[in-house]
Amino acid sequence: MKNPHLGSSFDDFLKDEGLHDEAQAHAIKRVLAWQIEQAMTEQSLSKTEMAKRMNTSRAQLDRLLDPQNDKVQLDTLQRAASALGRKLHVELA
Repeated sequence: MKNPHLGSSFDDFLKDEGLHDEAQAHAIKRVLAWQIEQAMTEQSLSKTEMAKRMNTSRAQLDRLLDPQNDKVQLDTLQRAASALGRKLHVELA
């Protein structure tokens, strides 16, 4: 019996299984959460202060920083970037 996935990439496998878009969205969210946390650490910024800068609640910030929660709005990411003195860059490739 020949393996249909032999020689294919992991991306091809995810596409074949219908999981590629979900996996990619999850990976992007994990990277964004990590980048925000790293910037907060570099600036010695507490979660309370970060939430205050974003004009949001600490609970909302916790959801943003949760790598398992891939539901996030662009305006929330924009406020986080602005609070850190950074710019949000989004593009379609």
